This record gives sequence, C-alpha cells and structure tokens, in this order.
Amino acid sequence: MAIFKGAGVAIVTPMNDDYSVNYDKLDEILEWQIAEGTDAIIICGTTGESATLSEEEHMQVIRHCIQTVNHRIPVIAGTGSNSTETAIWMSKDAENYGADGLLIVTPYYNKATQDGLIRHYSMIAEAVHTPIIMYNVPSRTGTNLLPATAACLAKTQENIAGIKEASGNISQIAKVKQLAGDALDVYSGNDDQIVPIMSLGGIGVISVLSNVAPKYTHELCAKALAGDYAGAAAMQLNALDLVDALFCEVNPIPVKTAMNLMGMEVGPLRGPLFGMSDAHIPTLTKALTDFGIAVK
Repeated sequence: MAIFKGAGVAIVTPMNDDYSVNYDKLDEILEWQIAEGTDAIIICGTTGESATLSEEEHMQVIRHCIQTVNHRIPVIAGTGSNSTETAIWMSKDAENYGADGLLIVTPYYNKATQDGLIRHYSMIAEAVHTPIIMYNVPSRTGTNLLPATAACLAKTQENIAGIKEASGNISQIAKVKQLAGDALDVYSGNDDQIVPIMSLGGIGVISVLSNVAPKYTHELCAKALAGDYAGAAAMQLNALDLVDALFCEVNPIPVKTAMNLMGMEVGPLRGPLFGMSDAHIPTLTKALTDFGIAVK
C-alpha cells in the first residue's frame, strides 16, 4: 500500500530572526497545510534546509512534526545522509518517533557506484521496518539512481516502497516504471512535471509549490488520480509561471521569500543560502499575484 497518494508538501523549516527553528510557526504552517487538504508532510528535506540543521535539530524537528500532525496525515521524515551509518541511525530514530515513511536521498558528494547505492539503500532498509521513498536528484547530489538500480532495490527490499524522481528526465522515469512496475510508487520531484509523471503511472508529487498553494496542488493531483488528465494538465500549465518563479534561484530561497511576501513570516535562510536577489523579487511577486495569491 502506498504511503500516500496526491500532493505531499516538502515543507520549509521556519526560522526565528536569530536563525533558531521557529516551532510555533511550524505548528501554524502544519495546521494550515492539513486544513488545505495536503495529502502528506515531508519534513527535513531539501526545502526544509536539512543540510544546515544540526543532527540534534534535524531529529527534533522531525519529532515535533510527527507529534503535531498526530496521525492526521502521513509524515515522511527526511533521514538521508552521505554516510550510510548516519542514515541508519537517523532512520531508526524517526521510526521510533512514529514516522509513516522515510525519504532517503542518494548519498551526495561521495558519488557512489550503482552497486554502492544498492548496498547503501539495502543496509538502511534492513535496519528499519518503515517504508522508504528513495530520492533521486542528481543535479544536487552528483549521483544518478539509474532505473535498473531502483527496480532492483524495489524488488529485493520489501520496505523500499517509492521513489521521488527529480532527475528531470522523463524517459528515465518511464524506464523506472517499466522495470519496477507495481513494486515501486513513483512521485514527481519537480512541480513542472507532475502530470507527465502521473500519466506514466506516478501517484503524486513531493512538492515545493504546495508550500504556497497546497489546495491547488492537491486538486491537481486529485484530477490526475481520477483520470482527468486534461483537467490536471490545464492546472499544471496554469501554474507554470509560478513554478518557474519558485525556482528562479536555488530552492528554498524563492519559496521562503514567497511565504514571507504572503505574510507567513517563515524567517530567514541559513547560510550559505541567503536572501533572494532584489532583481528576482518583482518576478516572484508578480507570479504570486497573477496566480491569485495575495502579497503583503
């Protein structure tokens, strides 16, 4: 059974002005996401600035999110690392906290071989019982989880349940689905490719767009899941300018800026990511207002 179907939000981590985690604001955003129909919360992923959270903060944010959501919708915890040992203990802790799923990014910087990826994911999968979604984003990690590797893992490890595909390569994603079949749930990792990937058998998205338009993204996925690809495609195309604006600088710079423009007060980014350049703010502001989102 799938961990979730539809739109999962790759949620931001709100910060106070002193760069500490703003847990009160996180609670507020979580409640808004649930009220707007988001299908799952993905906590401490790339959009959540996991790379600049200390290990203690990382696990505290995961635990806090799980407690706040309290089984109302699934919570998928980002517990990937470029150290297999670290990924294992983080995954074990998240499992003990009650995570519904684990999002495990391919090891970054190390540039593991495909055999190394099989061993890495297998060792994590064998250490926990919680379902795992592999995360393939070669533009950020330098490593591409190839279709044959993904299919091998899905067919040999019972709790490797899905893959978040952010390679941007539709042909590769089609090959993943062909080779893995029903053994692996496929989620779009790119907001501009939700409908193409779902038309190939994907079951949803792990979304940045959902941070600013959760109800819209949920409804887009619901149309695709119901087989209304024409309706879903119209929504996909309507959102393209906003999606482009949300990626005009490296994620999560634009989405945090957008949420602050909306008055959501999610605070600053931690270095080495800093505020959005002044040249891009008018473009982002226009994209939000054209989409019907009020800015303050």
